[in-house]
Amino acid sequence: MNNIKVKSTPKDKKKKIQVYHTDRAKDFKGSLKMLLKRLGDHKVSVIIAVIFAGLAAAINVIGPTLLNQMMTMLFEATNIDVNEVTKYGLIIVCMYIFAGLLGYFQGFLMSKVSVGVSKKLRSEISVKINKLPLKYFDNHSYGDVLSRVTNDVDTVGSTLERTLSSLVTSTVTIIGIPIAMFTISWQLTLISLLQIPLALIIVFLVVKFNQKYFIRQQKLLGDVNGYIEENFSAHHVVKAFNGEERAQNTFDEINNKLKVSSRKAQFFSGLMMPVVNFTSNIIYVLICLVGAYIAISTNNMAFLATIITFMTYTKLFNQPISQIGSISGTLQSTMAAAERVFEFLSEEEQPDESNKTITIENVKGKVEFRHVNFGYNPDKQIIHDFNFIAHPGEKIAIVGQTGAGKTTMVNLLMRFYDVSDGEILIDDVPINDMNRSYVRSLFGMVLQDTWLFEGTIKDNLRFGKPTATDEEIVNACKMANVDHFIRTEPKGYDMVLSEETSISAGQKQLLTIARAMVQNAPMLILDEATSSVDTRTEILIQTAMDRLTEGRTSFVIAHRLSTIKNADKIIVMKDGNIVEVGNHEELLAKGGVYKDLYTSQFESGENF
Repeated sequence: MNNIKVKSTPKDKKKKIQVYHTDRAKDFKGSLKMLLKRLGDHKVSVIIAVIFAGLAAAINVIGPTLLNQMMTMLFEATNIDVNEVTKYGLIIVCMYIFAGLLGYFQGFLMSKVSVGVSKKLRSEISVKINKLPLKYFDNHSYGDVLSRVTNDVDTVGSTLERTLSSLVTSTVTIIGIPIAMFTISWQLTLISLLQIPLALIIVFLVVKFNQKYFIRQQKLLGDVNGYIEENFSAHHVVKAFNGEERAQNTFDEINNKLKVSSRKAQFFSGLMMPVVNFTSNIIYVLICLVGAYIAISTNNMAFLATIITFMTYTKLFNQPISQIGSISGTLQSTMAAAERVFEFLSEEEQPDESNKTITIENVKGKVEFRHVNFGYNPDKQIIHDFNFIAHPGEKIAIVGQTGAGKTTMVNLLMRFYDVSDGEILIDDVPINDMNRSYVRSLFGMVLQDTWLFEGTIKDNLRFGKPTATDEEIVNACKMANVDHFIRTEPKGYDMVLSEETSISAGQKQLLTIARAMVQNAPMLILDEATSSVDTRTEILIQTAMDRLTEGRTSFVIAHRLSTIKNADKIIVMKDGNIVEVGNHEELLAKGGVYKDLYTSQFESGENF
C-alpha cells in the first residue's frame, strides 16, 4: 500500500545514515547454506536444470572430437566418401541443435527457480517485518530495509538464474575437455592444461582481495536508498529550510563512497577476464607451434586436423575459465546481498505469545501503572518508579516538555515496548500476561501524524474493523464531522485516496478519528493533532475527539493545554517522573510546573 503521508516519529528524526566498513563477510558459509536451503524447495527443477546444463556442456565437448575425426578422414582419404562426411556433418548439427534445446529448457527452469526463491525471500521478509519489535525500526532506516527487500533479493534471484547453470556448464567443460583432448594428443593436452593453475591462482587472488569491496558496495547501496527515502518523504521540509544544497552534498558524499567501492569491486573483478584471456592466448600460440612441429617432424599432415581441433578446444576451455572469473565476482556481490537478507531474517523477533489466551470480559477500562521503570537502553532509564491509576471512563491528559516521557507511556501501554520493572494492568490483569495483539485491540489510536493508505475511504475506515457495515461507517463519520466532506466528493465513500488526492490535514485527521470510532475500542490513545490546522477545523476535530472519548478511558498526549481543560486528571511529567497530578483548576491553584507550562504557552504561543 502507498502511504499518503509517511509517519514520522521523534526517533525517526534521530536516525543516522550508517556507513559500513566491513572488510569481509561475517558468515559467508552460513549465508550460502541458508541460500541452498531455499533452493531445496525447488530441488526437482534444479536437478533437471543441472542435468540439462551438464548434457548440453557434454555435447559441446564431444562436438570438436567428431569434427576432428571427420577432418582426419578427409586428410587421410584418397577418395572422399561424401555420404560418410554428410553423416558426420548431420550428427554434429543434430547434436548442437539438441544442446541448444537443452540450454533453452535449462534456462526456463532456472528462471522459474529464481523467481520462486525471490518470492519466498520477499514473503519471509514481509512476515519478519511484522514480527520484529519496534526497536529495530527505531534503530534502522526504512530505506535500508527496503534495499534488502528489493535490491538484495533481486541480486540473489538474478544470480540463481544465471550462475548455477554456468557453474555446471563450466565444471563439465573443464573436466570434459581435458579428457577429450587427451584421447587425441597427450602432448598438446599438457600444454593446454598449463592455463589451469595460472587461471586458478589469478582467480583466487582477485576473489580474496576483492570480497571486501563487494560487501561494502551492498552496504553503501542500502545507505543511498535510505537517504533518498528519508529525504523524499520530507521533501517539503528540505525545501522549506532551503536545505537542497546540504541534502545534495550529503547524498553526493554517500554516493561517492558507493562509487569508489563499486569502481574498485568492478575493476578488480574485471581484471580476471583479460588476464585469463592473455594466458589463454599464450597457450593458443604454443599449441600452434608445437602442433606444427609434430606434424612436420612426423610427416603426418592429418595432424593438422588435431591442431585445428585443439584450437577449438582451447577457445572452449577458455570460456569456462573466464566464466569462473566472472562468476566469482558475481558470487561475491550475491553473497554480500544474501548476507544482508539473512541478517535481517535472523534478527531477534518479539517473543511468541500464541500461548497467552487470557482475555477480559466486559472491559471496564481501569488502567494501572505499578512501580514502572523503563529505558530504551538498559543503562539509561527514562521512566522511574511510575505509579498511577486511571479509573474507567476517565480522560487522562499527559503533558510535559519534549523528552518528558509522554510518548514512552503510550509505547508501554500498547506494548510496543515492555517495561523493565514493574507492571501495567488493565482491569487488574497485567498486560504482559495477555497476548500483545489482544492488548492492542483494546485501544483505539488517533495520532498527530495521520496515516492513510491508497484505497477507498471505506477501506481506510474499516482498517481497524474489517467487518464494519456501511451504516457503522456513515454513523462514525457523522460523529466525526467528516460525513459532509465525504458526500461532497464525486464518488463519496468510494473515493480512492492516493498521493495525488487533495485532502487537507484537518480532513485527514477527521478521517482517522472516524476510523477509531468505527473500531469502537473500549479505550483510547489520542495524540492531539490540532496544532497544524485552522481554528474552525480545530473546533471540529476537538468536538469529534470529545465524542470519541465519551464513556471511554482515554489517554491524551496534550500539545495545546487549552484542549485538555476538561480532562478528569492531568499528569504532568518531567524527566520520566510524575511531578503533578490533578485537574486543570487544581494544578493552576498549586502554582507548580503545570501553571508554568500553561502560562508560558499562552504568553509565548508554544505548544507542548
